[in-house]
Amino acid sequence: MAAHTEQPEQVAVGIETDRGLLVGTLLAAGYRVYAVNPQVVGRYRGRHQVSRAKSDRGDAKVLADLVRTDRHNHRPVAGDSPLAEAVKVLARAHQSLIWARQRHVNALRSALREFYPGALAALGTQLAEPEALAMLELAPTPEQGRQLTRAAVRRALLGAGRRRNLQARVVAVHDGLAAPQLAASAPVAAAYLEVVVALVAMLRRCNEQVAALEQELAARFGDHPDAMIVRSQPGLGVVLGARVLAEFGDDPDRYQTAKGRKAFAGTAPVTRSSGLRTTVVARAACNQRLVDACYLWAFAALSASPGARRCYDAHRARGATHHQALRALGNRLVGILHGCLARRVAYQEQVAWPAAEPAA
Repeated sequence: MAAHTEQPEQVAVGIETDRGLLVGTLLAAGYRVYAVNPQVVGRYRGRHQVSRAKSDRGDAKVLADLVRTDRHNHRPVAGDSPLAEAVKVLARAHQSLIWARQRHVNALRSALREFYPGALAALGTQLAEPEALAMLELAPTPEQGRQLTRAAVRRALLGAGRRRNLQARVVAVHDGLAAPQLAASAPVAAAYLEVVVALVAMLRRCNEQVAALEQELAARFGDHPDAMIVRSQPGLGVVLGARVLAEFGDDPDRYQTAKGRKAFAGTAPVTRSSGLRTTVVARAACNQRLVDACYLWAFAALSASPGARRCYDAHRARGATHHQALRALGNRLVGILHGCLARRVAYQEQVAWPAAEPAA
């Protein structure tokens, strides 16, 4: 492309992703890059042929025609700062590692259910917690669990950081592990022992890496100039605030209005109207990581903001379900964040939620 033009800003590039080294290089060189969803490209392809044939050359032509004639209907790739990109990489890696840890927890729970149900009864469902891992390291089989003394359980719980209600917890864990339970055959129990030991070791390592990534994420997020405004929003802490900032980006020209930011966040509903029928449904095509972050943000704001609580209660009083009310509250909070970022001011409860204003 550089050989055919001396003014990159006059060249529009269509591509099916909004990240990567190629996209970053094109943006740095000054090209206008339009990231088009592959599903949209597929629908554009169907305008000129019905054979459903597909090739890389054909897709390149479709993308070229799209940005030549219809680029006004698509959003160019945002020019986020390198710091915002770094926060996004860390925030997504941190969340993905938490999801991976939960998969290991599910596998461990399944294994214990098959040959060591007493451990599930004694330790509960939070199997990634330090005290659960400590007990499974100490007694990974039912036979070892029955042989534990209360003194040994107490030492393990203390080593895992247990301080409150220590004696009651020692008694509950000891009695749960010592309770009679069905036993698997020796070869099966030996096989499950290896599975439990491996999963416990993996969960230990996952916990360490989640904590390390969280520390690095907090440091990078704290260096960002928008961090103070984002953290001032009710319900947003370091991790959740970093996720919100990472998924929205920090390009000041990306969202011209609060409506555009709400649509990108997936909190704004979609109206479907055909003939005499009109329905309003939740938006399905959206950034799922940002949707999850806004949902958790709305839930956390219920106890941090009286205005957010009034908004939620008003929607519930009108017949909305819990999830519908949280989505509506998240939509309102995204609009408030947009106003704060546009005006470069921190959140103010009395401005965001005037006492006389009905919650909407």
